[in-house]
Amino acid sequence: MRRKSLTHLGETEMEVLHHVWDLGEATVADVRERILEDRDVAYTTIMTVMKKLAEKGYLDYHKEGRSYVYQPAQEPDAVQHSLLQRLMEKVFQGSPSALVQTLVQREELSEEERAEIRGLIDVLEEEEDDSNDVDDNS
Repeated sequence: MRRKSLTHLGETEMEVLHHVWDLGEATVADVRERILEDRDVAYTTIMTVMKKLAEKGYLDYHKEGRSYVYQPAQEPDAVQHSLLQRLMEKVFQGSPSALVQTLVQREELSEEERAEIRGLIDVLEEEEDDSNDVDDNS
């Protein structure tokens, strides 16, 4: 029996998607060239992965001469949010605080990363305070 992926995107699909996001638009050869810096991969493998990503709605493409040029169909943050939502629901029973708590307690966070997380929370609280002030004044 095949195990179902937590995110519905495989590791190679995520890797390819990151390369297309970085490049803005790319051919199969462009993506393969980048992956070859780390490991050997067949052209046909990358071609198949990019076609699947297009079928799943993550990439769009157009034809230039004999090549297909792929570009993101969705913004990276939208895809990441969707994948994180799915992970949160499956692993943390839909609890954002359980996800963050596990991340913060289990990861070796640098002082800079901890400060960045605190800053993000501060911004959220400021935005919440600002929206409450607007509501109070109406």
